[in-house]
Amino acid sequence: MGIFINKGNLDFREALNSEYVDKTGLIGVVNTTLFTRQKFSCVTRCRRFGKSMAAQMLAAYYDYSCDSRSLFAGLEIEREPSFEKHLNKYPVLYIDMTDFISRFKGDDSIVSHIDREVQAEVQTAFPDIPGEDGDDLMALLTRIVLHTNTPFFFIIDEWDAICREFPSGSKGMDSYVNWLRRMFKSVTANMAFAGVYLTGILPIKKYDTQSALNNFWEYSMVEPMNMARFFGFNKDEVRMLAEKYQMNFTELEAWYDGYQIGDEKSIFNPNSVMMAINSRRCRSFWSGTSSFNIVSGYIDMNFEGLKDDIVSMLAGERCGVDPTGFQNDLKEVHSRDDVLTVLIHLGYLSYDWRENECYIPNYEVAGEMVNAVKAVKWHVAPAMRLP
Repeated sequence: MGIFINKGNLDFREALNSEYVDKTGLIGVVNTTLFTRQKFSCVTRCRRFGKSMAAQMLAAYYDYSCDSRSLFAGLEIEREPSFEKHLNKYPVLYIDMTDFISRFKGDDSIVSHIDREVQAEVQTAFPDIPGEDGDDLMALLTRIVLHTNTPFFFIIDEWDAICREFPSGSKGMDSYVNWLRRMFKSVTANMAFAGVYLTGILPIKKYDTQSALNNFWEYSMVEPMNMARFFGFNKDEVRMLAEKYQMNFTELEAWYDGYQIGDEKSIFNPNSVMMAINSRRCRSFWSGTSSFNIVSGYIDMNFEGLKDDIVSMLAGERCGVDPTGFQNDLKEVHSRDDVLTVLIHLGYLSYDWRENECYIPNYEVAGEMVNAVKAVKWHVAPAMRLP
């Protein structure tokens, strides 16, 4: 069991030992992309919406160093035709970028640390396949696949943590983008990987109008495609939890529902629901995971029309938004639409793609928005209310 390679299924096993809402159908969707032109996936959603749990679930399913069959017994994926075909069949690489950020914060050479540490562990896992002087991680992976004829499944959790830490144009940021391109756009990438799954908060950064990794299929809070139902809890799942733990479903709904993700018009914040279940009462758990100072910093930019939009949304209204111009970079915010799009990706607003409108989804988020408005000392009408 390694840190970066063949982590096994312990993390997912622990999730199953807790109250678990079945989202294993996501595996079936990812299975359809393996060995296809859609095998490079970037699935992004806001904080505390189950990103890491999904990544750990995928690792447990694909990792050939463990036997996870019993963990998936009775769950949705077990009924999928592809279940047996890919169960525990691949060496799995798993990188949590927040670990490197915590150790090498502000270090422009962070990418060198990543490549060196992961390469060293991979080499240890495959001692019979010698490396060569000058190898980087991608060269080593390619050599291993040529010898074993078994491609890797590569997971990067919090893939955008470095993007949030280093500004555009910095050495750290440029090195990271070049490393990602080396890994996933090189001539050997298709051979080396059965599939790649990046997850984080932000979609892949744009340069001009193009993604830095334009071979990736992106699933986000703005455009989730066929993964929308896995982004959070639905009404039936929360109703089941409410009945099991004798909680008031209507109260849970008012506090944590309201996210429209793709065609899913009623998605609950999963972390907040579970926190409410565990504490047996509804209150704001959002402030414990992401400070309102993040929001106040954006709305204090006060682009033309932004203040009126925020105030009207606090009164239960919707506002038009065009998310297409956002560069997917928290430091590249240049307009009202950019601010609103950032807030959608961070989970402070919900997005109706059919109407190109955004709105505050529920009581919990409205309370944080009120705190943000107070922090920037806006004077608003007393009629402002929670939705």
